[in-house]
Amino acid sequence: MPDNPGAISRVYVALEGRRAAELEAWLVDDAIRAQGWHPTGQCVFEITDEQVPGLSAARRIEIYDTDTNVLIYRRSPRPDPIRGKVLLVDTSINSDSVLQAVLLDRFQQSYFGIGALPDEVLRVVFESPWLTSSFLSGAISLARYEGYIVSDNLLTTTLIHDPYVEMASRLLWLRARASVLADPAQVWRVGQIRDAVEAVTEYDFSDARSLKRFFRMLPETAYRMLYNPLTRQFSTKLPDDRLMPGHSIVAIEVLARVGIVGHRDYFEAFAATLFDRLGVDAPVPTPEPIPTEALVLADRLRGSKAAQEMLVFDVAMADAVRDAVSKGWNS
Repeated sequence: MPDNPGAISRVYVALEGRRAAELEAWLVDDAIRAQGWHPTGQCVFEITDEQVPGLSAARRIEIYDTDTNVLIYRRSPRPDPIRGKVLLVDTSINSDSVLQAVLLDRFQQSYFGIGALPDEVLRVVFESPWLTSSFLSGAISLARYEGYIVSDNLLTTTLIHDPYVEMASRLLWLRARASVLADPAQVWRVGQIRDAVEAVTEYDFSDARSLKRFFRMLPETAYRMLYNPLTRQFSTKLPDDRLMPGHSIVAIEVLARVGIVGHRDYFEAFAATLFDRLGVDAPVPTPEPIPTEALVLADRLRGSKAAQEMLVFDVAMADAVRDAVSKGWNS
């Protein structure tokens, strides 16, 4: 049913990854109308080759809600999809796509970038008993949704990144948005992080004094993105929550309840463990290389007292994870 109870449902159908048709519901379900969920009950689709030529012959079929772009149904090209749900919590501004590429067709339905989904949609995705084979990934506040994902049928996973490399990646990610900000036709895409984008373009990160001034003049939007983002992601429930020292303890407790925790420095160990748990018979993929620019900036940030103070909680968490993974993988 559409979010607007007075509207008529619309979906679009994609065959083999290409958009093939857009359809409007034309069948009426009297039970839906009787329950008061929709005034007319015109919410049902019957999709055949007549509406979508080539439907029956397609190996991969995907049906999306037109208004929200949320995946409703997917026919996987594999006859034996993995049963259950897997959640990969992204902790980096740059989502690693290599695991997504391997696991996409091994589940009936996959949802990427779930952090952008509305609350009500995300909760349905987590709790729906009909999604019996689904892979979910994205940057979400795990403490906020932990109550909806406690299930024997849902495996939680996450890959922790070096905090200084992640801070450098976020700074470069913001700087890359400067061209969008300069384009009047696209400036709306920057949204609430406009101040942060403007700030990073005013400073030279290759200069120690300029970097120090940047941290001293940090706007609020940039501060939220750069101040212990890992701790924030695993301990707070709202984006605007103020991060306190006690949140570091909460973050560690939440992280301890995650099914599989890995470190980017030991990507092979993380991927191999995940594949073994899921019964995936495939070579462990090679992660996308971290750009040299990010590594150079990360080294510079390690020597910055301001950056050290911004990441004190995250460094403690990441070091603990790295040490544990290192001992387990090398033993």
